[in-house]
Amino acid sequence: LYETVRSAMDIRVRDEIATKGFNRSQIVILDALLKLRQVCCDPRLLKLDTAQKVKERAKLDQLMDMLPELVEEGRKVLVFSQFTSMLTLIADELVKAKIDFVPLTGNTTDHESVIKQFQEGAVPVFLISLKAGGGGLNRTAADTVIHFDPWWNPAVENQATDRAFRIGQKRHVTVFRFITRGTFEERINSMLLEKRDLADLTVNQGEKWIGDLSNRELKELLALDRG
Repeated sequence: LYETVRSAMDIRVRDEIATKGFNRSQIVILDALLKLRQVCCDPRLLKLDTAQKVKERAKLDQLMDMLPELVEEGRKVLVFSQFTSMLTLIADELVKAKIDFVPLTGNTTDHESVIKQFQEGAVPVFLISLKAGGGGLNRTAADTVIHFDPWWNPAVENQATDRAFRIGQKRHVTVFRFITRGTFEERINSMLLEKRDLADLTVNQGEKWIGDLSNRELKELLALDRG
């Protein structure tokens, strides 16, 4: 499924750039990367009949392998995702596994109540939308942070992680980042590690940084993995 989407998006982006030029193709480029991000998270995030037939959900399987053991060890876990729809899918699995949790998304009206439940130990898992809970809220009860899907702005991701490191934290904190091997997630992670100027762009410009990618770098992101 990933290769099908990648190939289709690669053709679409190339055609758009050939017709309108690189600078006027940003919306199509961002849409292509969004779809690839969704495939990496869970095929069900894509509104395609073919995607719904795919049963492999590598990240979700990995998460559900980890969480029961972490909870049994007495860990307090923050799970961040960009996609509220992904958090819903995770919540469904937690219900099946009988693991207590609280969610925090843009639709949550009583932030204080859900944070209190987690901070006071009533629930071991906190599902958080990165945009809703990345800043301004401290969860010092946490000792484990899981970024289910990486974001290309490391400052936003780090800010979310820092919620567990605020004053009052007395425990060691372990941070996991889920990155799908052989996909653009792995490539963009490598690019951010290798290119300080690209990391600076993502911090200062948010999604506008995409316009500062070269054609070569964009092709690398959309390329077929041959490793």
